[in-house]
Amino acid sequence: MAEFDVVIIGAGPGGYVAAIRAAQLGFTVAIVEKEKALGGTCVRVGCIPSKALLESSERYLEAREHLADHGVTVAKVGLDLAKMHARKDAVVKSNTDGVAYLMKKHKVERVTGTGRLVAAGEVAVDGPDGARTLTATHVVLATGSRVAPLRGVAFDGDRVATSTEALAWPEVPEHLVVVGAGVIGLELGSVWRRLGAQVTVLEYLDRILPGMDDEIAKEAKKLFTKQGMTIRTGVAVTGADVADGRVTVRVDGGEPVVADRVLVATGRVPNTEGLGLEEAGVQVDARGRIVVDERFATSLEGVYAIGDVIHGPMLAHKAEEDGVALAELLATGHGHVDYGMVPSVVYTDPEIAAVGRTEEELKAQGIPYRKGTFAFMANGRARAMGRTEGKVKVLAHEVTDRVLGVHAIGPHAGDLIAEAVAAMAFHASSEDLARVVHAHPTLSEVLKEAALAVDGRALHA
Repeated sequence: MAEFDVVIIGAGPGGYVAAIRAAQLGFTVAIVEKEKALGGTCVRVGCIPSKALLESSERYLEAREHLADHGVTVAKVGLDLAKMHARKDAVVKSNTDGVAYLMKKHKVERVTGTGRLVAAGEVAVDGPDGARTLTATHVVLATGSRVAPLRGVAFDGDRVATSTEALAWPEVPEHLVVVGAGVIGLELGSVWRRLGAQVTVLEYLDRILPGMDDEIAKEAKKLFTKQGMTIRTGVAVTGADVADGRVTVRVDGGEPVVADRVLVATGRVPNTEGLGLEEAGVQVDARGRIVVDERFATSLEGVYAIGDVIHGPMLAHKAEEDGVALAELLATGHGHVDYGMVPSVVYTDPEIAAVGRTEEELKAQGIPYRKGTFAFMANGRARAMGRTEGKVKVLAHEVTDRVLGVHAIGPHAGDLIAEAVAAMAFHASSEDLARVVHAHPTLSEVLKEAALAVDGRALHA
């Protein structure tokens, strides 16, 4: 008889949420994690600490440059970077402690060590207290992702760094080069720019924010440039050489760029090394992702995978939903995640958020559509806040009027997108969104007006 009903390798958002839901459904559960703190990359060195620094740096910039606009006079604004990092670390600890509490609350057994799949229903753990073998009816692989390497560039953990090190630099770089204009690069680039660094972003593609709606990405580039960030697209970085505390970034066919520090943020890859997949007979695809069916089942019976190690967007909330769906599938036979309804958010200032198809995807797929946009400039609450940059864009099917995508750049866009996700989940039309009563004055009225604009009848444009 198996020791546990479910053994999960990896205690990130996918793994620990799967553990909670499985325990709620009556399974006996063990979770294997090599790090002392639970929560995975997101909680320890990703989503949570980066948002803490984004919040702190935004308040610093607000006090230094914008409070006077509100009649608030500050005699002198200083930066205590050590205290800012201490606050970030406290936020992280609060979250990791919270995950540990949830494991105890739901009677999930925490097993510290590196887990490896041996066979169906069998996991070997190499931990500080020695080796242990766990047996289970169901094994879940939830080991997340790691920073993607960049050919020709060697990380030194200091001057040439990943996002992990960039969250803890002890001083503000004079000049920071960010390689990659995706979510991570732009968020951390924004943090250090606000704190005083000159920031240069080098992107291989001819645009920033690959995968997001092009109209919104162009607006973002314009606004980030206005803020003082230098963004160069169509640039291939071929190497980075460190000497005397400086880094020379080599680019193909162009002049090198010299900086104090370099952040490489060119994406992430599935974290499957050392998991024993090949030996156990678990199939992976050409991109190193674990192959699963619509029920998250791998090629090995009784073994499942969720989150960043499988297909779909590499986002913490997607991993969480995978975990819930899998636990419910194991218990009831029913569970599903619609990856077309997974929102994405960039926590810059202004924030950028999206759900559903982009305008470029609709054109490429030959889907007839109508578009409505509305600017925050025309919104009363945004004016009162002094946050009028950006807009919301609603894309709806030309014939059925069903909402196909919503894209936003502006204040609190990450919160506003939730209404769009809910509307799309219930197959709402732009008319439905337009008819819903929105409180005045609120930023959410911008979404309502954009929905009205699909039919050419925005009220405040």
